Amino acid sequence: MSWRWPATDAHLAGASRGRRRARRRTLKHVRQIVDYALQRRSRLSDVHSGRTAVADVCDANPYLLRAAKFHGRPSPTLCPICRKEQVTLVSWVFGDRLGQVSGSARTAEEIAKLDATAEEFTVHVVEVCRTCSWNHLVQSYVAGLPPRSTRRRRRVAE
Repeated sequence: MSWRWPATDAHLAGASRGRRRARRRTLKHVRQIVDYALQRRSRLSDVHSGRTAVADVCDANPYLLRAAKFHGRPSPTLCPICRKEQVTLVSWVFGDRLGQVSGSARTAEEIAKLDATAEEFTVHVVEVCRTCSWNHLVQSYVAGLPPRSTRRRRRVAE
């Protein structure tokens, strides 16, 4: 069984409409999708114009680099800074009801299981270059089962 991410992945912009629909069906509870492509483009423009130093954007934490090695998935996008290798996408999960899982990198399969069983949580997708340490938040979205209503339903007297 092959795993597919939601069509909202920033790296699927050129994908055909059919492929995007197929990918959208894999995570059933995805909502509130935020794409950070404009912010990324602005940051890269600052670097290429010299307003921002390369050292300021190539500052990936060693924990992020390790997570890219073990939990990341390859991306077709070449690193915009060093252009030596393709960036790796790492997904981080955060949620009040996730317990110890919250704040950790997870594989696609683990996120699919959480989506089907856990209550609402946020996923942050970060692209990271393992060569030059470029990293940037690509996308975030809310997944998981919708929260249960805290209100009691009142019975209508007949």
